[in-house]
Amino acid sequence: MDGSAELQNLVNSIEASVALVGRDEAGVLVVSACNDKFLRMLGRGQPAIGFFPVPFDAVVPNYARPAFRDKLLECFSTGVPQELEQAYDLREGTYWWRLSLKPFHHIDGGTAETEILITGLDITAKMLLRQELEISTSRFRSVVDAAYDAIITVDQQHNITLFNRSAETLFGYRADEVLNQPIERLLPEKFRANHRQYMQQFTRSPVNSRQMDERNRVYGLHRDGTLLPVEIAISKISVGGLQEFTAVIRDITDRVRLMDLLQKQAVTDELTGLPNRREFLEVVGDVLATDADLSVFMLDIDHFKKINDTYGHDIGDDVLRVLSRVAMASTRAEDIFARWGGEEFVAALPGVNLEQATALAEKLRLSIAHENYRHDWKTGGHVAFTVSIGVAERQPKERDAGELIRRADQALYRAKHAGRNCVQVN
Repeated sequence: MDGSAELQNLVNSIEASVALVGRDEAGVLVVSACNDKFLRMLGRGQPAIGFFPVPFDAVVPNYARPAFRDKLLECFSTGVPQELEQAYDLREGTYWWRLSLKPFHHIDGGTAETEILITGLDITAKMLLRQELEISTSRFRSVVDAAYDAIITVDQQHNITLFNRSAETLFGYRADEVLNQPIERLLPEKFRANHRQYMQQFTRSPVNSRQMDERNRVYGLHRDGTLLPVEIAISKISVGGLQEFTAVIRDITDRVRLMDLLQKQAVTDELTGLPNRREFLEVVGDVLATDADLSVFMLDIDHFKKINDTYGHDIGDDVLRVLSRVAMASTRAEDIFARWGGEEFVAALPGVNLEQATALAEKLRLSIAHENYRHDWKTGGHVAFTVSIGVAERQPKERDAGELIRRADQALYRAKHAGRNCVQVN
């Protein structure tokens, strides 16, 4: 059996999508061997000529060829493994694949040959999930599952004995750089002190594995010093009377970002981008838990219904956005200005007494009344509006946010009945 046949038998025995790509005497890329899954990935049947090598251009669809070829040539020239994500349009639909390209050295007929070993993983499900997230959030793209998991094994002395390719990708180290090194090298400094104690407790525990879940999420340390949020499932086995530990580690950076985004969306008003009532009450509650000074004011846009009836709800939304922008520019960084609901807004001013809060409220009222802002109105002309504001200050030792806001609301009520476009205190 010649070398080509041996290579073909090798790739046929592999379950993943696999191919070997080399170069002929003229330097043209050729597929030396590939399995059926690789051909099905490309939407091809068996090569027409019936044997290998096959010209690369005859196998790979022309729309995918340039990027694929560039990665192969880079891999040949640098000897550095490459990765590539590509979509292939087949009759039954579009499928996404992640291709890992790695230089492969072997002897063929006594001659040393260098070819590229291509391994393909179907990531269609991951890409569909990403598209669903784009549709549902329209602002955020995320993938909750990594295509690969890192696998690391450590011995009883907690030194690394196995470090797979995905671990190299995740942590930025080559395997030969971390083998026989302490696992603590991959942990942030603040987690290192307690790690051995944790491992000893796990060693004594009757539980042989801990499943991947939110409680087991920790942070890894990338080679460049950045923190990696990960989930980890760890198991232990006895090898020759010695304990070994194997960790399956998944990068959940995208999931953490999505969770942070969803958490932010839960406390943010979608129209104005301001904090919503929930976030406002949480901040006020935190301040009221201390004895710090705190004032609040409640604001209402005067005759807002008339604005909607006259110009339409789109312009009404514009008015809400303008007010939000002007209010944010008029308040301090430590203040929180939030949308209470409808055309009502609230502000919490930590460390501010009633007199100071009234001055801030009056400054905001005047900015609105005097139109001290620029905005490109959809109507083609300026839409004038005013606001009424009620201000209240916390009483000594007061802890009830509802009572404080109620007094501000009473002051707002008086401002409306005083002719609107004014500030009242309570």
